[in-house]
Amino acid sequence: MRLDKLLGQAGFGSRNQVKKLIRSQQVRVDGELALRDNLNVDPSLQDIRVSGKLLAHSTDVYFMLHKPAGVVSAVSDSQHQTVIDLIRGKDRVDGLYPIGRLDRDTEGLLLITNNGPLGFRMLHPKHHVDKTYYVEVNGALDSDAPAFFGNGIAFLDGTVCKPAKLEVISSSDTQSYAHITISEGKFHQVKKMFLAYGVKVTYLRRESFGDFVLDANLPIGAYRELTADEKNILKQYLD
Repeated sequence: MRLDKLLGQAGFGSRNQVKKLIRSQQVRVDGELALRDNLNVDPSLQDIRVSGKLLAHSTDVYFMLHKPAGVVSAVSDSQHQTVIDLIRGKDRVDGLYPIGRLDRDTEGLLLITNNGPLGFRMLHPKHHVDKTYYVEVNGALDSDAPAFFGNGIAFLDGTVCKPAKLEVISSSDTQSYAHITISEGKFHQVKKMFLAYGVKVTYLRRESFGDFVLDANLPIGAYRELTADEKNILKQYLD
């Protein structure tokens, strides 16, 4: 939220009064003087003080979910369980939604929040958020595979994917294992890329999203609140 709008909602006066407050150097964000009234801020992530007084934290929440297969990345669905259905009890606040999506049969890291504007900024192309997946396929990934993915792939429908980084873990004629990192999120992109190479994905798990890494101790289907360090990562998406 814009700093001037936040201060207005917090009762610090009209828009002009808030602007004067900021310009008189009475507002600090994470200890630094706020110099712009249009600065994007989040009191649930940042220490915001007016004349030394701390603003109350917002009700925004941020969860890391280890998405299971069979669950859809949606707020509601008439046929399938959704990732929001996995959020229980007092954590089930209004406005929750997944940042980005994973296919129904894909497992792995998914962020859940009720902060719509921040989620939108995280998905904006200007941030180029890399996403890394662990992949199993039903055939060989030969020595030419990294270059094939690294050159970018064009699908038969004319869709062109940006270059991706492929790291082959092991390969055989019947099954191969790899990590792939992409910077975009086209529909079924990872599966289609491997099909273009000539193999089919049999298992897919997202292991990282930008600087967020799937917690190895988080069971499939479980979630937890982001740690303080993870919340600090979110701050880079406020500008």
